[in-house]
Amino acid sequence: MQNLSFSTITLNMAELGPNSPLPVVAAEMDQPYRIGDGVPEELQAAARYGQVPNMFPYLIQDGYSRERTAHEVPAVVLENSKLRAVVLPTLGGRLWELFDKASGKHLLHTHGTLQFANIALRKAWFAGGLEWNIGTRGHSPTTCDRLHTAIVKTPEGHDVLRMWEFERLREVVFQVDMWLPEDSDVLLTAVRIRNPHDHEVPMYWWSNAAVPETAETRVVAPASEAFGSDYTTDIARVRPTEHEGMDATWLVNSTHAADFFFDIQPRHRHWIAAVDRDGDGLAMLSTSLLRGKKLFVWGQGDGGKRWQEWLSPGAGHYAEIQAGLAQTQFEHLAMPAGAEWSWVEAYGNAKLDPARSHSQDWDAAVTHASARLEELVPDSELEIALAEAARNYALPPAEMLVRGSAWGALESARWRHWGREWLDENGTPFAEDPTPEAIEETGPWHSLLDGASFLGSGTFVAGADWEELLAKDGGAEAQFHLATMKHARQDLQGALAGYGTALIADNLSPRSTVLAHRGRALALLATGNIEEGVAELAAASRLEPSNVPLLSEAMTLSIRHGNPAQALALASEAPAGMSDVGRIRFLTALALAGLGRGQDAAAVLRSGVEIPDIREGEDGIAALWQEVCPGEPVPADYRFAMH
Repeated sequence: MQNLSFSTITLNMAELGPNSPLPVVAAEMDQPYRIGDGVPEELQAAARYGQVPNMFPYLIQDGYSRERTAHEVPAVVLENSKLRAVVLPTLGGRLWELFDKASGKHLLHTHGTLQFANIALRKAWFAGGLEWNIGTRGHSPTTCDRLHTAIVKTPEGHDVLRMWEFERLREVVFQVDMWLPEDSDVLLTAVRIRNPHDHEVPMYWWSNAAVPETAETRVVAPASEAFGSDYTTDIARVRPTEHEGMDATWLVNSTHAADFFFDIQPRHRHWIAAVDRDGDGLAMLSTSLLRGKKLFVWGQGDGGKRWQEWLSPGAGHYAEIQAGLAQTQFEHLAMPAGAEWSWVEAYGNAKLDPARSHSQDWDAAVTHASARLEELVPDSELEIALAEAARNYALPPAEMLVRGSAWGALESARWRHWGREWLDENGTPFAEDPTPEAIEETGPWHSLLDGASFLGSGTFVAGADWEELLAKDGGAEAQFHLATMKHARQDLQGALAGYGTALIADNLSPRSTVLAHRGRALALLATGNIEEGVAELAAASRLEPSNVPLLSEAMTLSIRHGNPAQALALASEAPAGMSDVGRIRFLTALALAGLGRGQDAAAVLRSGVEIPDIREGEDGIAALWQEVCPGEPVPADYRFAMH
């Protein structure tokens, strides 16, 4: 039996909510890794390459709450006699479920409650399943987006699930083809990335699988050393089996969150497996291009446990095993002009002998797992699958299931406008019949390409082509967007000049006026004009007092730059109901403490503060509690520290 079907599954989940209206212009990307001794210069050079200041032109996804209800979510099911896989095409193409029929076990951390939280590059992310990450370090900008999704029929009559999208940060097209041959022990996935440019682009890809964590779960990979990081000390070469006085390949041995990037030699087969007391568990194997293999654990501390409950309430503990293009996640690789990169991944039940997989003799465990996984799916079969996938990449969809974003269609139009040859879209067509949402999202930019006067947009674009068209238009809205683009690429003086030009025009829209004041404020702060910048940001917030992201930003930066009184004033002036927003409540308490009103701040915290978009590792609530409630234990709900 081999079957591919399209239906829905029911998940208890929160609404994703609207995107933030604020363009991402500040240089705010952080690098959690500090590179220490024993890390080769090759890796250090790759870590210095390809960094980005922010996620522009994407908008942040922070409109979610923690109020969950039953939702019917589109799902594609691939099933044969041995495995059942469930894919969620409207949620980043997540492989949500991989069920092994013989053992009756879920090989992935799969659960019925989906909760968005601030983990990804655009904030919104959810725990569970296996996800695709492209662009730069972190969970992908497309992780909560719809992907173009279709069924492709091969000449042999087999069904392939294809998902694809245009990634806006690196301006490349990626696709994921998945198929489950009859009686196969593994689900096969072929990934292709295409660089259409005449210049190289920094590239990043990691496939991240969440796996159940039990007291007996052990991770095995074919390397005795790894590059390890606990997010507080320098990344360094370590032996995972002898790390900090314990064997970290048993998941429950780690006391705190940690990464282990296994140092698998280039000529060795690339795999990683996480197996339980019976030797069952997920094996991830790949062709050689996908070199990196990683273990991530939350650790057994209060913060790690709190984060797991926060991300997947009631679903139990989990860890992650991951596979990437580079050896570690602090690297980008140079993808040459016009290049196409492709590889195959395979996922199935490792079915190891637990006596050998859990042996104290690490080399013996690795030798056994290597032999067993070669039986599960020989390396030669993955190479055959890669060649087969390459033959099928250009096959057109037989049936469209889901339409993704309109940005690929816009990019194609942009290339044609400038007389350049775009990628062959035969296998990955971008919509020519845009939805009303797509027209709203990209319509103004198509009009600009067509020579019409630019009337403004709530979305943003990047690139010299667009800057040239906006400069040629010259209108107030064009000037605002041009200033925003300069700001995003850290041309701060150009941004300040552009914002000023837009603000003195007669026909700048009210929304763009607010955002221009806000942009000018951030540029002033970035150039050291603190007092003027903080005042300008408060003025922007007062122009649109119901804008929660703007109020939160204005309060945060007011406090950060020594003006808690202004933050408190902004909160008190906000429309009814906004003071109940979790982030605003916390910032109000922080401002009160900053003004010496510790008892009032403590009262706010004691009454309860829940911040849906609290950042991974953010410990501000606990720190404030310790300040204003000295000697009292920090409540469990406020413990988000990773250590």
